[in-house]
Amino acid sequence: MNDKDRKLINELQKNGRLTNQELSENINLSPSPCLRRLRQLERDKVILGYTALVDEEAYGLSITAFVRIRLNSHSSETIKSFEYSIQDEEHILECYIMTGSDDYLLKILVESLSNYEDFIRKKLQPIPGISAIDTSFAYGVVKKSYVYPRVKS
Repeated sequence: MNDKDRKLINELQKNGRLTNQELSENINLSPSPCLRRLRQLERDKVILGYTALVDEEAYGLSITAFVRIRLNSHSSETIKSFEYSIQDEEHILECYIMTGSDDYLLKILVESLSNYEDFIRKKLQPIPGISAIDTSFAYGVVKKSYVYPRVKS
């Protein structure tokens, strides 16, 4: 991937609804080569898809929780079981494997605190192998970006 590809991606991250003409003008490339680059990035799975960014609160999901999970064992069976169990949980938007004292960090969106309690009691706690669940609630957002930083070539 070169600087022109990154600039193309950067422009699409800022506005995924750009026409090819607008995109080509923004990256100083004629429309045909711009479209070829775009299609190649899609074929190479660098661009994974397109989506709409939606305000969580306006959608009805006013509670954002960051949940740290510690497993009681690091056996492959425990890890696979946990990772498999959370795959279809729609309230879990993101799951990261972590270094340090916790094993996973989850980003969870729910409608209310009572919905969060229900989620923890009925969905998360029953998963075998969890030894600790620690939650922090976000009460505001200072910065949220979907545009990647520049990469020095």
